[in-house]
Amino acid sequence: MPAHAAAAHTTRTTARITAVDTYDIRFPTSRSLDGSDAMNPDPDYSAAYLVLRTDAGDGLSGHGFAFTIGRGNDVQVAAIEALRDHVVGRSVSELCADPGSLSRDLIGDSQLRWLGPEKGVMHMAIGAVVNAVWDLAAKRAGLPLWRFLAEAEPEWLVSQVDFRYLTDALTPEQALTLLRSARAGREARTADLLERGYPGYTTSPGWLGYSDEKLTRLAKEAVAEGFTQIKLKVGADLADDVRRCRAARAAIGPDVRMAIDANQRWDVAQAIEWTNALAEFDPYWIEEPTSPDDVLGHATIREAVEPVKVATGEHVQNRIVFKQLLQARAIDVLQLDAARVGGVNENLAILLLAARFGIPVCPHAGGVGLCELVQHLSMFDYVALSGTTEDRVVEYVDHLHEHFLTPTVIRDGHYQAPLTPGFSAEMHPESIAAYTYPTGTFWAADLAENAGDPTEGATA
Repeated sequence: MPAHAAAAHTTRTTARITAVDTYDIRFPTSRSLDGSDAMNPDPDYSAAYLVLRTDAGDGLSGHGFAFTIGRGNDVQVAAIEALRDHVVGRSVSELCADPGSLSRDLIGDSQLRWLGPEKGVMHMAIGAVVNAVWDLAAKRAGLPLWRFLAEAEPEWLVSQVDFRYLTDALTPEQALTLLRSARAGREARTADLLERGYPGYTTSPGWLGYSDEKLTRLAKEAVAEGFTQIKLKVGADLADDVRRCRAARAAIGPDVRMAIDANQRWDVAQAIEWTNALAEFDPYWIEEPTSPDDVLGHATIREAVEPVKVATGEHVQNRIVFKQLLQARAIDVLQLDAARVGGVNENLAILLLAARFGIPVCPHAGGVGLCELVQHLSMFDYVALSGTTEDRVVEYVDHLHEHFLTPTVIRDGHYQAPLTPGFSAEMHPESIAAYTYPTGTFWAADLAENAGDPTEGATA
């Protein structure tokens, strides 16, 4: 148990988790084409959201969610609800002192495991619940999650990682060495983080459904706001991509990095041909060029499109696939996601794997609350593991932050370090009440208004 976690146990030591409340929260982003790309042309950014309630009497609760893009969010909520019996009744103090105990129990339920194993809807549900526990633990410790992790003892952090299936690439002893060696300079990096923040890049100009005029305007605004990298969605039509990349490069100039993202649209040969056709615009990386499960395909693409880097990870199912991508030298950039895998515990394993292989981590964000979550993981990595921000950036998308109690703050292209205790996952009660589907105030009115129009209410 970390010292700060032990100090947090001043409330009733017999306190228990009393409820897991779930909400199907959806936002109508498809109507403005926010989030549109070659594979997902009309996403309605959504969250299968949960709140852990306790009887501790301290007023604290744990918040977590899985990110989806509309239809199927109800399926994700049902998966979270299937985990309720594993959570309700647990000791709050024991759970916060060892979140890994719950992670192991949820992943280890043999009947639910059959639905994965460790992948898909069930695994994302586990990640949502586990992240809610970390939110509660950090709140009880009075620390933002990045600091809660960074100030923990290396031995305790290693105890939170499931090394099954990893030891041919990363052992507990190697992980402990990585964490111990990073302790030197930790205070200076914390001070630097608090002063400057963590570098970000923005995808906001690059949604596929935006006009060239909107793309150009937003790209220029991004540079003026201090971002040194933007990203464009590609993959639907090559002629359109050439035109859009030319417009974006003209808007940002030669010194700002421009990444491109195909969102899994291509076969391997097509990915190579298409990426090389866009090489004249100096793309920094090609993201998700093919299926996230195709480890050898990524390796083939990487060799064929150099010097363009290959990046992937937002749809990588678990730490085992990340391990193989690293072992096969299939990626140049690892893009973990805070809500795709089994929560903080599994993302600790992925960060340790990346450090072991010397691959920079540039997390996926955007969506509903993903920026709020993943900033904590990168800030922990900088302070207590990799010790660097070189060639590392966190994605930023300027959508839906206003629905969170502690939204991300960007200044001069950098994420400002959160100071509020917790995982920054808590949504305003008013937003939950308005956007819970289909009974929230927004959706009830919207569905009533468009009852006779099948083209409206895209999530229905």
